Amino acid sequence: MECKEGTRETDAESVLISDWAELTHECLLNILSRLTFEHRWTGPMFVCKPWLNACKDPSLNSVFDLETRFDSSSESTRWWTPEFERRIDSMLRSVITWSNCNLTQILTRHCSDLSLNFAAQRCPNLQVLSIKSCPRVTDASMAQIAYHCRNLKLLDISYCYEISHESLSLIGRNCPNLKILKRNLMNWLDPSQHMGIVPDEYLNACPQDGDTEAAVIAKFMPQLEHLEIRFSKLSAKGLGSICEGCSQLEHLDLSGCANLTSRDILNATSNLKDLKEVKKPNFYIPRSVFHTERYGHWRLYDERFQTDVFRI
Repeated sequence: MECKEGTRETDAESVLISDWAELTHECLLNILSRLTFEHRWTGPMFVCKPWLNACKDPSLNSVFDLETRFDSSSESTRWWTPEFERRIDSMLRSVITWSNCNLTQILTRHCSDLSLNFAAQRCPNLQVLSIKSCPRVTDASMAQIAYHCRNLKLLDISYCYEISHESLSLIGRNCPNLKILKRNLMNWLDPSQHMGIVPDEYLNACPQDGDTEAAVIAKFMPQLEHLEIRFSKLSAKGLGSICEGCSQLEHLDLSGCANLTSRDILNATSNLKDLKEVKKPNFYIPRSVFHTERYGHWRLYDERFQTDVFRI
């Protein structure tokens, strides 16, 4: 009797396993589509071959999104290693291949020119490209993106210090649908939050040509509606050119732009009729950051940084 019951239990387990293994491709796609990209990558792909094949279906690979994973974790020194970069490149190249030219969004960090050049060749329908903190993404791959991915609507190249104004020029000329640009820099006023994590040589490579980039944005991206340039070193002249050339701006983030006064911002943005939000420089700056001879005396801080949180 015990033997028969044990046999029945074994048969039931076999049926259950068989049922899961023999789900139709359409059923698998329906189930897998409810999971995040990360969950599909770390679980179902390793169940069995039919599940792996389903995970490779183009319908499940129109978006490559690791940004939620990066956002939910504290920044790690491991992210800045060549080994980690190779893993991200490998994942991105795989998804690009599986997408069958249908990839429309790439949101990641720490990829390189290698995978972006591949994306440029295989993703003509790309609309969103967010590649923050990519030390080995350069103007070379961005040129390929500009030439081949002309449907871009959002570009986030924050903390990518090997990308210059040349790339902004090419993107602006070739991607007429671009509405959102994020070109934020790391906090160079107080780099302590990055020290010990981001390599020192990378922190020291912070772009200095804020006004040059501003001039390019103004000239080649007149359609922008959302612009983020946190901790840019642009001057009042650079901001003025942006506001004059990008008359459709609705959101402008100038957090950390230490060379701008409240008066500069007011004067530059006064003619932007569609502007809904301006984030002004609003932070505490230690006295040691700036030389007194640059500003003459400390009372000028009250004018240059008119914020509630600033205190001498």
